Amino acid sequence: MNRLYFIVFTLLITLPFTGNSQLIESINKPIIAELDEVRPFSEGLAAVRKGNQWGFIDSEGKLVIDFRRDLVWSKEADSSKDDITGIRYPVFLDGLCMNKKLTDEGIPLYGFIDQKGNQLIEPEFVNITQFKDHRAIGIYAKKTFRGQNEIKLNVFDYSFIEVLINTEGEILWPIQERDHILMSPKRFELPLLRSKLISQHLIATKNDGNEWQVHRLSL
Repeated sequence: MNRLYFIVFTLLITLPFTGNSQLIESINKPIIAELDEVRPFSEGLAAVRKGNQWGFIDSEGKLVIDFRRDLVWSKEADSSKDDITGIRYPVFLDGLCMNKKLTDEGIPLYGFIDQKGNQLIEPEFVNITQFKDHRAIGIYAKKTFRGQNEIKLNVFDYSFIEVLINTEGEILWPIQERDHILMSPKRFELPLLRSKLISQHLIATKNDGNEWQVHRLSL
């Protein structure tokens, strides 16, 4: 037995119990405290929460990504879902963690940070999956400035396309155009993804008639 731990153990069994508490506290001083939640490690980092902010610690307990409000999570997440509604807590997959940013209209768009906390994929998707095997499916929102209205507020047009992307944010495959997505806070509804990867070279898509089709990817 290590000599230090032998001495501590001897003291614990010989001192009165009232002294044990102070001794235990002194040898168990926390590295990081006042946390509301601690999640399991993934790719060398574990998410920790204070209030509505999350950060990440490494295997030594060092806070390597400071607490921030833009990471995607929900206590009501449905783990059976592959898109943003299935994310219970922030996690790194394929070296990336999902975050969000509000548009001028107050609509959240989603992107990804790297393991240093830097923005790697810009928040340009109205819905997107986590990465798996270095790929993700999302609905890309192309934003075009149209001008200003009568009260000098910027006005934008949006167009949408469901795409397959890699971990660099590059579009690997355009899947289908998406319509009827309204970027107004009062009318916005999260659009559901209509496609999913079923193998390395096959993708299944759902058409307007709610029927599934299988396509081969020519990457």
